[in-house]
Amino acid sequence: MKTFKRLLGYATPLHHYVPEYVIYTIIGIVFGMVNFAMLIPLLNVIFDQVTTEPQVVNHPVFSFTIKYFIDLFNYYFYYFINTSGSKESALYFVCAVIGVCVTVANMGRYMSTRVVTRMKMTMLSRLRTNLYKKYTEQSLGYYSEKQKGDLLSVMTNDVQEVEVSVVSSVQILLRDPFIIIGYFAVLFYLSVKLTLFTIVFFPISGLLISYISKKLKQKGWFSQELLGKILNVTEETLGGIRIIQSFTAAPFMQKKFGDVNHRFITVSKAMFNQRELASPVSEILGVMVVVVLLIYGGTMVLHGSDLLTGATFMTYLVFYSQILQPAKNISTAITTMQRGIVASERIFGILDSPVAVQEKSNAQPVSAFNDKIEYNNVSFKYDQQYVLKDINLTIRKGQVTALVGRSGAGKSTMADVLPRFYDVNEGEIRIDGTDVRDLRLNDLRALIGVVSQEAVLFNDTVFNNIAFGHPEADREAVIRAAKIANAHEFIEQLENGYETSIGDRGLKLSGGQRQRLTIARAIFKNPPILILDEATSALDTESEKLVQSALDKLMQNRTTIVIAHRLSTIQHANEIVVMDQGEIKERGTHDDLLSREGIYHKLVEMQEFK
Repeated sequence: MKTFKRLLGYATPLHHYVPEYVIYTIIGIVFGMVNFAMLIPLLNVIFDQVTTEPQVVNHPVFSFTIKYFIDLFNYYFYYFINTSGSKESALYFVCAVIGVCVTVANMGRYMSTRVVTRMKMTMLSRLRTNLYKKYTEQSLGYYSEKQKGDLLSVMTNDVQEVEVSVVSSVQILLRDPFIIIGYFAVLFYLSVKLTLFTIVFFPISGLLISYISKKLKQKGWFSQELLGKILNVTEETLGGIRIIQSFTAAPFMQKKFGDVNHRFITVSKAMFNQRELASPVSEILGVMVVVVLLIYGGTMVLHGSDLLTGATFMTYLVFYSQILQPAKNISTAITTMQRGIVASERIFGILDSPVAVQEKSNAQPVSAFNDKIEYNNVSFKYDQQYVLKDINLTIRKGQVTALVGRSGAGKSTMADVLPRFYDVNEGEIRIDGTDVRDLRLNDLRALIGVVSQEAVLFNDTVFNNIAFGHPEADREAVIRAAKIANAHEFIEQLENGYETSIGDRGLKLSGGQRQRLTIARAIFKNPPILILDEATSALDTESEKLVQSALDKLMQNRTTIVIAHRLSTIQHANEIVVMDQGEIKERGTHDDLLSREGIYHKLVEMQEFK
């Protein structure tokens, strides 16, 4: 119930929907009941059973009561009989009333559906927006612990499940109880004794449905988790299809997918079978009640007890039959909702997950970098293992600082903690004397440009990838950035130039072209601080020369942190920092470090750099 209430909070304010929905629903129910109530006079006319009781000869005085509307109907009913002298006029009148009631009832149902649709779309839009916002705000550490497929499953399947299960069930639970109450009121009006007899059977159905619902929820969690694993395996396969085929690992991956898929199908079959059990159970119980009702009520008619006539009893049966479907809908909705509640809990599990990197409420704005970057006694760990240990380093404005060392030495982590992709566990990082944790997060990251080894591009045009985040950017500025990055020439040769779509992850371009686009993006951003994370290590010689030339232009007049495996990238750095097992072991210029014949000298000799 707590999850359900929280879910409804995404449709607030409810007063925009509930009163309007209730009004339309009541209109649909009332006119639907009037429609069936017309069966009594219709049957009486057809079977020549018009009563000889005192007729309503005077137009009744208006009052908002059931008696007024009954008297009003009877007034016109007998008016048409008396004025025309024919019961056919009464028949036409009854049929006209039925036609009007059917039209109004269906319009009420249609309008109530529109209200629910509006509420549903608002709720789902807010859920997806909040999920996406949460995804973009989480630290990199969060994604190292989560499966991408599971996160995609929550955004797609779980939100869809909320729409199909919960929202649809809410519509039924808001509407059908009114229908049952309304029809039972009429049933009591027709025969109190017979209605009290039928009510005994309803708790039995409720207990059975409650039991099914509890079992269904237990399977819901497992089903959604397995669906996330299916998406994760699929995403890994699509991203690594070249490796899968080159290592002839297709049968292995097919078996891996098949195992997960088989488990998902097994759980889903059990869950769907159990969910669908609610419908036949409620229907069987309903038919049993109708059979007993026919026996009991038919006996009452035959013996003339409780003043039941044949027409009244037939109308009673029609009204009672209208209760069975809403009761069946409610029982099905209760079981169906359990799957949606499970999906909602998975959604809220993500929305409630803490964001490791947060901006302070009194964070300071910053718009420029003027002096230096300082790492003061910085330590950082993943889980319990330290990746950085007591790092002390000062980087002056305009200085090129290279971080070198074997894989796992902590080089990339050194760069990642500067823009607060992670927060350090101990010590502090200062920019111009201010701890980066005291700065506004967007302002801090606006000072820093990143060019990584993997050219991360988006399925958009060349223009939008260079001017990423600035769709209204000046075209001349974008072209100027592309020229500096040695990218303008190949862009002009593309089918639509700067408006060419580069495909998923830029796969329509070569590796060198993709990397030059990321450099153009960094140039367009024009940050005072630059992080180059092995930006040329995956390129061929020709592409490397073009990219390195672009990088040299990019690094001019900027404070640069270079993580590289190639000697040509770092030998002219102002300072080279040699790292090993998370610690700074050596520092100095290229010539100084070679002369010491330490770790750096061994790296060069071992051709760690080319």
